[in-house]
Amino acid sequence: MTLRTRQHEVKDPSAEIPCMPSPMRRILNRMVQYTRARLDASFAALSVATRRGVLEQLGRSDASITDLAERFHMTLTGMKKHVGVLEQAGLVTTEKVGRVRTCKLGPRRLEEETDWIERYRQLWDARFDELDKVVEELKRKEKIDGRNKRE
Repeated sequence: MTLRTRQHEVKDPSAEIPCMPSPMRRILNRMVQYTRARLDASFAALSVATRRGVLEQLGRSDASITDLAERFHMTLTGMKKHVGVLEQAGLVTTEKVGRVRTCKLGPRRLEEETDWIERYRQLWDARFDELDKVVEELKRKEKIDGRNKRE
């Protein structure tokens, strides 16, 4: 089974699970899509320095949008947009009391994102370890060749 995207066809990984009934495959695929959407939203939210700064600030203490806008030297409208992106990703929650909208860190703890990053860190560590072995072997051979040429 293949899925058509706008640019190309992608093989559905759940189609390769023959013992899994068809409805279960669809549920599995939706879960994968949901996880990807969450990762996309999180990484998009974290891709802007201002939003990372807002998270750091809220890690110290809750703040109003007005306070955050002043701290980051931007308009209220601009800060509301940044907070909205963080809120959609579940990284920030807001509460309006009277005319003041207060922001605080959201319930998400970035565990899925951390796991994703850790898998790639381990992959790259393994690749660099293999590269180190190749470099050491080349140095060893170069040293031996250098001794053989002098003799």
